[in-house]
Amino acid sequence: MRWIRFFHEVGLEDVPLVGGKNASLGEMIRELSPLGVKVPGGFATTSEAYWYFLMANGLKEAIAQELKDLDPDDPILLARASRRLRNLILKGEYPEDLEEEIRQAYRTLSQEAGEEALPVAVRSSATAEDLPTASFAGQQESYLYVQGEEELLLHVKRAMASLFTARAISYRAHMGFDHLKVALSVGVQRMVRADTATSGVIFTLDPDTGHRGFVYITAIYGLGENIVQGRVGPDAYYVHKETLKAGYRALVHKKLGPKELTLAFDPREGRLRNRPTPPYLRNQFALSEDEALLLADWSIKIEEHYSGKRGTPTPMDIEWAKDGPTGELFILQARPETVHSQKAPVLRIHRLLERGEVLAEGLAVGEAIATGRARVLKDPREMDRFQEGEVLVTETTNPDWEPIMKRAAAIVTERGGRTSHAAIVARELGV
Repeated sequence: MRWIRFFHEVGLEDVPLVGGKNASLGEMIRELSPLGVKVPGGFATTSEAYWYFLMANGLKEAIAQELKDLDPDDPILLARASRRLRNLILKGEYPEDLEEEIRQAYRTLSQEAGEEALPVAVRSSATAEDLPTASFAGQQESYLYVQGEEELLLHVKRAMASLFTARAISYRAHMGFDHLKVALSVGVQRMVRADTATSGVIFTLDPDTGHRGFVYITAIYGLGENIVQGRVGPDAYYVHKETLKAGYRALVHKKLGPKELTLAFDPREGRLRNRPTPPYLRNQFALSEDEALLLADWSIKIEEHYSGKRGTPTPMDIEWAKDGPTGELFILQARPETVHSQKAPVLRIHRLLERGEVLAEGLAVGEAIATGRARVLKDPREMDRFQEGEVLVTETTNPDWEPIMKRAAAIVTERGGRTSHAAIVARELGV
């Protein structure tokens, strides 16, 4: 195929062609499957397919004109430009050969799984033409439980259009990337039915302290989007690496989380829906100890492989899921951790000089101390009310909140854990 690559056909050397996310999936399938690490199969449209689609619809010129002289700090103009560009892509027509290759690849994937129309996850993976190692994490959209050829074609287009969300345009402008040198590869991956089981996030270091001796695992019921978006508090597990590698049961600590919601596919409505988790499930751990140890073992293998490829110790940020119908565990994606791995090891001690009445408390991310006027916001569109150095208080955050988070002295959210969006971005920003 000219415009499609199956995951098993690509590896880390193919980042310019299929983006970091898809290249990483291919690398794990090719190199780590023999070691027992399970990764769902799939395929990716290439960056060349993206340019082919734009050229066939005459969109490169329209994009250049729309973004010329655009002020990325003007939220109204940014939103208008974003809306127009995404509509142009969604109205575009697939070249006949590209459409047929997407259909054929999906049929092949469905046949291999023994299904007529396999449910898949559709994920965007951006790559810069002249900066193949640039990170665009969290800037584009993902779509879960996409089923059928027509739905897939629609969502591949939506994924391409997500290269022009307001936050993605703003990010590239502030990073100095040329919009017309950033392409998009769309990954199509067999859907793991975690909506009827469990899922979570793994760091091969302690995400708060950066200590590299432990694997930190989080787990919830249903699809893992709830962890990333900070909608629920997950269970947490710490596994000591060297003890596990020596052959011992190395789970040194586990903590029960509230797991308030479960994100699952509703067959009656034909869409994903969040429902309250039943109390009896909230009061038990989402992962067994054996499952936590297996995930930790896989995570160490992934970290060691990437460290070997890069020639330097490389802690990893990993997403996993358990398939409800089969009970099998899978790794959905893996990428190098970007906060502690790039910091010099510095110990900072913060001391509270005076104590007052405690009005509220919760799970701390990091160990710094901050003060400021509390500003309660319900929506990122209220950003004009937020002043530099205030404490942001809100229910939860997603990438749309980042312009506000950059100006905050501290962040308080009602929901979330140490691997939620708010926690990860706060660490990156040093908040």
